[in-house]
Amino acid sequence: MRIVVLGGGVVGVTTAYQLQRDGHDVALIERNAQVAAETSWGNAGMIAPGHSFVWSSPKAPITLLKSLVLKDQALRFKFSADPRLYTWSWLFLMECTAAKARRNTLLKHRLAAYSQAVLREVVADEQIDYDRNDRGIVYFHRSQQALDNGVEHMKLLQSDGQEIEVLDRDAIVALDPSLASAKDKIAGGIYCPTDETGDPAKFTKALAAKIIARGGAIHTGTKITGIETTGDAVAQVLTDKEPFKGDAYVLALGSHSPVLARKIGIRLPIYPIKGYSLTIPIGNRPLPPTIASVDEHNLVAISRFGDRIRVTATAEFAGYDTSHKPADFAFMKGVAEDLYPEGADYHRAEMWAGLRPMTPNNLPAFGRQRLRNLFLNTGHGHIGWTMSHGSARITADLIADRAPAIPMDGLLNRL
Repeated sequence: MRIVVLGGGVVGVTTAYQLQRDGHDVALIERNAQVAAETSWGNAGMIAPGHSFVWSSPKAPITLLKSLVLKDQALRFKFSADPRLYTWSWLFLMECTAAKARRNTLLKHRLAAYSQAVLREVVADEQIDYDRNDRGIVYFHRSQQALDNGVEHMKLLQSDGQEIEVLDRDAIVALDPSLASAKDKIAGGIYCPTDETGDPAKFTKALAAKIIARGGAIHTGTKITGIETTGDAVAQVLTDKEPFKGDAYVLALGSHSPVLARKIGIRLPIYPIKGYSLTIPIGNRPLPPTIASVDEHNLVAISRFGDRIRVTATAEFAGYDTSHKPADFAFMKGVAEDLYPEGADYHRAEMWAGLRPMTPNNLPAFGRQRLRNLFLNTGHGHIGWTMSHGSARITADLIADRAPAIPMDGLLNRL
């Protein structure tokens, strides 16, 4: 078939790749001048099934309430004139029960673990360089009580096959000597040796090049303006340059998916949740991080991409606003400097803010929605890089009318 993929982030590009591997003729449309220019550019870069816990948990409502007063909360709510914010927030709060959080987390972990396996197959086949680090990720805590609670919490993922090791502060420093100066501030941590990191934008651009080399078309700098339907099918996608026709279409526009979908009467409960990141050159600093870490007390994630580190934090319910100012990054930068004082040239940090496409249950949307030749692959939230590869394979399987490799109960048609 000829398949048109809407969206050139990591989800769209991996989907186009898997469809091309199945023998389809693919065309991908991306409004930016290059692929991976938005959410896929500035995220933490963690392939982290060990971080599959959903944000819609029993703790989330009180955290959001606190954020109205306290500005250092990991989840922040900002009042807006956008009525969709309040509709979506209500649906999010409805998912914040213990039972739903457990169920959604296990579903998310199922998808994340499968996706990591697909990624490893692709990397083995394609030999892509994306500053990969497969030494694991350490999730550390600053008090013994928090560590004990974290270990108890992690048993849920462990019951689903996640490999974990509980480390004391000495073992953490042995694992990553660059944390030696912060040793006394760390009680211990949970080490997930099978988690990994890598630059998602670098990966996505390299994969796009493979698609083009094999005859696929990637149309960057092309803005989608609408979708034309006939009966129960998409007839063509309209852009500011030319229309695109296909036998099937994949909606993979991340946070912008519901905007386009509304034009054809499809309501997607996806809302943009703003995140912040710093990309910092290591320079000549002697003790950069050697593996990725998450400071669970401050919810700051730090990854190493070759000669750079990436620091990420914060989830802000703020609509489609990607503006930022230096003050927005002061806290996360301070945490990174405190942990790795000789880890990077912090004065050269590049600031970025982007949008995570979140669903209320933190699970992506798959499959057909109302139109027989329109398939969803969108709404991957805060670990879209982790879930993208498996989601792409699942989408290719659904289009081919094949059963995906993992059970789809709970993952299909939940919107």
